[in-house]
Amino acid sequence: MDIDFEKLIRLQRLDSGIRHISIFLESIPAKIEEINKKIEASSQAIAQAKEKLSSNQKQRRELESKVKDVKTKITKYKTQLNEVKTNREYTLLLKEIEEAQHQIDAIEEEIISEMLSADDIEKEIKAANQKFNQTEEKLKKEKNSLEQRKKRLEAQREKLNQKKKDLLPQILPEQMSLYLKIFRKKAGVALSPVKDDFCSMCHMRIRPQVLNELRDQSKLIVCENCGRILYWLKKSV
Repeated sequence: MDIDFEKLIRLQRLDSGIRHISIFLESIPAKIEEINKKIEASSQAIAQAKEKLSSNQKQRRELESKVKDVKTKITKYKTQLNEVKTNREYTLLLKEIEEAQHQIDAIEEEIISEMLSADDIEKEIKAANQKFNQTEEKLKKEKNSLEQRKKRLEAQREKLNQKKKDLLPQILPEQMSLYLKIFRKKAGVALSPVKDDFCSMCHMRIRPQVLNELRDQSKLIVCENCGRILYWLKKSV
C-alpha cells in the first residue's frame, strides 16, 4: 500500500502551526498581567511620593502647633512678670521666656527644613507623574499590540484548524492512529525527513535497507532511535 506522505506532511505542518500559535496565545494573559503590574508599580511611585508629602504636611502642622503652644506659654510668662514680687522670681521667669524662645527657634528651623523637603517631594511627585504618563502610554501600546496580535493569531489558528479538519478524512485511520500516537509522545513532532541518509530530528544514520523502503513509500517506517515517522525528503516538498 502506497503511503501518501504529502498529506501527512501537510498535517504535520498544520499541527506545528497550530501548536506554535497556541503556545504563544497561552502566554498572552501572563504578558498582559505583567504589563498591568508595571503600570500599577509606576502609579505606586506617585502614591508613595504623595504619601511622603502628606506626612511632611502633617509634621509641619504638628510643629506649627508646638510653636503656638510655646508662644502661649511665653505670653503667660510675660503676664506673670507683672505679678512677681521678688527679683529671683522675675529672673526665673525671664529664663523660662528665654528658653521658650530658643525652643521656638529650634522648632521653626525644623519647619523650614520640612518646607525644603516638601519642595523636593513636590518635584519627586512631578517627576513620578511624568514617568508614569510616559510609561503608561508605552505599556498601553504594548498591551494593545498584544491584544491585536491575539485576535490575528486566533483567526489564523481557526483557518489552520479548518484546513486540518478538511484534511483528516483524507488520511487512512491506521496512519492517523500512528501519527497521533507519536505526535502526543514527541512534543507535537511526529514526522522527520531523511536528509543525507540521516534522521533530521535525532541525526541517526538510517540503514541502507530502510532507505530503500523509504524510497518505495509502501509503508510507514519509524526511526529506530527517536521513534518518529521517517519520510524521504523530495525537492518538490
